[in-house]
Amino acid sequence: MKQIIDFLTEAKVFYFATIDGNTPKIRPFGFFMEHKGRLYFGMGTHKEVWKQVIANPQVEVCALKSAQDYEWIRIYGRAVPDQDPDTLTAAFEKAPFLKTIYNEQSGLTLGLIWIDQGKAEFMGKAGKTETLSF
Repeated sequence: MKQIIDFLTEAKVFYFATIDGNTPKIRPFGFFMEHKGRLYFGMGTHKEVWKQVIANPQVEVCALKSAQDYEWIRIYGRAVPDQDPDTLTAAFEKAPFLKTIYNEQSGLTLGLIWIDQGKAEFMGKAGKTETLSF
């Protein structure tokens, strides 16, 4: 897990892919965290991405760490929603800016998912260099 977290941290921005019916949808994300040994991502429950994850939990994440070295990662698995108050607290501690978006005044709720049956494929110029299951 540390290798995955380190890669995403260095990349900063990653792309989160879902399926809407039979159409792929992808968008840039920035929030992730490790909590209780799991890889978590967060999104507003009012957004289409949340609805897509609930309807079809198969997701992929892709990030490019180094364009010069062409190092990138593909992460995929099954998204599992987790609205445990302890997990939400951990998310707000990891990224305090989320409280300015998701709060009682705004009426918006942060939805958290963790990746079950996950795989992370690390890639380089020569192709796949390593695959980790988590």
